[in-house]
Amino acid sequence: MGKPRVLVIRTAGINCDEEVMHCWRIAGADPRLAHVSALASNPAAIDEADIVTIPGGFSYGDDIAAGAILAQRITLDLADALRRLVERGGGVLGICNGFQALVKTGLLPGGDIGSESVTVTYNDSARFEARWVRLRVNTDRCRFLTPPEDAGAPTHLEMPVEHAEGKVVTRDDTVAADLDRRGHIALQYVDERGRSDSYPANPNGSVMGIAGLCDSTGRIFGLMPHPDRHFDPTHHPLWTRGDRGSPPDGLRVFLSAVAHWSA
Repeated sequence: MGKPRVLVIRTAGINCDEEVMHCWRIAGADPRLAHVSALASNPAAIDEADIVTIPGGFSYGDDIAAGAILAQRITLDLADALRRLVERGGGVLGICNGFQALVKTGLLPGGDIGSESVTVTYNDSARFEARWVRLRVNTDRCRFLTPPEDAGAPTHLEMPVEHAEGKVVTRDDTVAADLDRRGHIALQYVDERGRSDSYPANPNGSVMGIAGLCDSTGRIFGLMPHPDRHFDPTHHPLWTRGDRGSPPDGLRVFLSAVAHWSA
């Protein structure tokens, strides 16, 4: 099989596209940058991709709310093409601002454009949070978190967050319980004791410690932490104490996807 073809979407304010491109390259994919306006004029370009990625940043200055304008552009111009991508087995990855946009389109958690049962809003701390976090992998469904069988699936990951609007909230407690029951909660913030409700382990106050969501297919995945900030062992503040023979946790996300879409 050839390398998975990845479209990395950029627009005004997106500032992590080059890091994401680099991660895809070293993971073994064939990434290409595409401006959202170019895709709006030719959404059929998505039909040639295996994976679409929306990187982090501050798209359109995060006016109105983080990711809201980008979500509107995706809903109006790219919704049908993204549906076709997932229906034929392709994947969608949203990181930080990309995650915010996927949630606000409704593509996450349920894959339904226009759904408003979940959103992402301001951190409880009312300030920008930039810190390393510990994440519990809460699913075996997500294709971006399921490595090749011989690699072994991680139970926890560590990578940094950098956001002011990262708190995942649900319409009510029933929606939150349903997300858990249906396996949509892919990643949870946890401290060393496994608790998801303590700050700063949960840096934003997300309900149930939600740090990442996936849809029912496991092929649409979004997370607030930045895997593109941990593709080299030396990125971790305690890298000299870690297992230098294992891939950095952030890179695992890209490696898992390449392994799946190369199979």
